[in-house]
Amino acid sequence: MAAVTPRVFVSHLSGVPVFDPNGDQVGRVRDLVAMLRVGGRPPRILGLVVEVISRRRIFLPMTRVTGVESGQVITTGVVNMRRFEQRPTERLVLGEFLDRRVRLVEGDEEVTVLDVAIQQLPARRDWEIDKYFVRKGRGGALRRKGETLTVEWSAVSGFSLEEHGQGAENLVATFERLRPTDVANALHHLSPKRRVEVAAALDDDRLADVLEELPEDDQVEIIGKLAEERAADVLEAMDPDDAADLLSELPEEDKERLLALMRPDDAADVRRLMSYEERTAGGLMTTEPIVLRPDATVADALARVRQADLSPALAAQVYVCRSPDETPTGKYLGTVHFQRLLRDPPFTLVSSIVDSDLVPLPPDTPLPLVTSYLAAYNMVSAPVVDESGSLLGAVTVDDVLDHLLPDDWRETDLADLHGETDLHGEEGVGHGGR
Repeated sequence: MAAVTPRVFVSHLSGVPVFDPNGDQVGRVRDLVAMLRVGGRPPRILGLVVEVISRRRIFLPMTRVTGVESGQVITTGVVNMRRFEQRPTERLVLGEFLDRRVRLVEGDEEVTVLDVAIQQLPARRDWEIDKYFVRKGRGGALRRKGETLTVEWSAVSGFSLEEHGQGAENLVATFERLRPTDVANALHHLSPKRRVEVAAALDDDRLADVLEELPEDDQVEIIGKLAEERAADVLEAMDPDDAADLLSELPEEDKERLLALMRPDDAADVRRLMSYEERTAGGLMTTEPIVLRPDATVADALARVRQADLSPALAAQVYVCRSPDETPTGKYLGTVHFQRLLRDPPFTLVSSIVDSDLVPLPPDTPLPLVTSYLAAYNMVSAPVVDESGSLLGAVTVDDVLDHLLPDDWRETDLADLHGETDLHGEEGVGHGGR
């Protein structure tokens, strides 16, 4: 039986403190950001509007919320301090849902929304609206009486999108059901104006995933049309190697301006990748593999592998380094493959099962040798280590394939594999940015 996740009423979240993993207060919750969806699906909670100490309101994605309990919200510690700006496809739960007059599906009776319950999906970090707490009869300053009841989200009409109609809301809601590759394919076949407008309506993480799957010309077009701060946010959300590839296609002045707007750590990773030749191990690698210290256990390694935002190639192995356990300064000791992690007890130290026989790749290894290496050792990812023995990153098989396939392979229409969806339409939706 699937584990039951706790339900939280949003009125209880208003004003609660937000803490980082060290226990330091980041700010307080002022609202929740939701996105309506098509196909009879409940609204999805995208994140929180948090007021920080300076009274600036910022956006905190739910993917960076690790706990909502006991009158507090715990984050991963990674907070973007840029000011929150609501997009056309977004709704504020406290500001727009509460006190709204809607109708019950059964009986078509008008009710007032008093509160909204949200619930986290089992085994995922996604949150959805679960129930509504409503009052029958008309409200107002002089009339507060009326039966109150809690109903399923599906029992209320007024918080969903119609299947038909043109606009960013419907298109973005439709895209939510597609993989990034399929969204990229659909965007590529829209008109340039429509492509930029719809891309601007996607949230940062989703747009980053989609950009990584688009042809270079489309990437440059979209990133060039975004507001510079928004473009920097999206570049931060992209894998560093993909961000480096995209920035390399921009004029020098634009590239430097965007790098200056990015967080220093993210910009440093991208600059480092851009210093290597493109078709070498250093130019192909990502700087964010799973890195553990020798005293970490199999349980620690499996917890890292389970992270939902990891690609299958990066989750296939962990790299063991002497402290510091991060690139590019950790001293590489060896690799532990996922299958080995499954065979040993949780308390086993990774240092006792590390594979140190496999010779890592130097950063200047050319693409043909990288390909031969992965094929010869049946690997989906390989460590990249410099002359001093420091782990610089890892090359994954998907990045190698990107450079082996024809330049226009991303323009291939994949719709025939699963049935084509008509996502074209009239032009003209609003812009948004965070």
